[in-house]
Amino acid sequence: MELSFLYSIPRTAFLDSFFLFITKITGSYGQLWIAVGIVLLIFKKTRKTGAAVLVSYIGAMVLGELILKHLFMRVRPCQVDQAFTMLIKRPTSSSFPSTHSALAFAAATAIFADFRKAGVAAYIAAAVIAFSRLYLFAHFPTDVLCGMLLGILVGLAAVKCCRLAAKKIETRGRKTDEAASGPVE
Repeated sequence: MELSFLYSIPRTAFLDSFFLFITKITGSYGQLWIAVGIVLLIFKKTRKTGAAVLVSYIGAMVLGELILKHLFMRVRPCQVDQAFTMLIKRPTSSSFPSTHSALAFAAATAIFADFRKAGVAAYIAAAVIAFSRLYLFAHFPTDVLCGMLLGILVGLAAVKCCRLAAKKIETRGRKTDEAASGPVE
């Protein structure tokens, strides 16, 4: 059934070029999101969000790429149907979950937590990236859906961790300032 869905996706020269472009700017390991996180770290207003994007990247990469893929060892659609003409180099790693989808949705969730409009744009970009994995015959739909869910959960956890860390740093800074100013008389 999942292969039938993948076969039913209309493919055109324009869409081929578009999704190859999306894959290229995203990077083979979702490096786009590292760049977004670093840029957000530069500005004081977006620093906490940048930290959450980077923490979510690490979490999604560790859980998706390093743990779940090795745990499930699911073959990719392009390994099931080797006659399908690939637009990208035929991936050899496991299919489940889609790490590209997880990384994109983790970053989008981290951005959305602090900046709703930018977060909506990030979710749209994440959805396009996730669909590209189906279009390019690199993942089954359930790989992408589970990657999206993993990303959202990791993104929420990263936001929570970064907010707690920021609060602790802020509290520690206040205590240091109070100690430096001495007792109030």
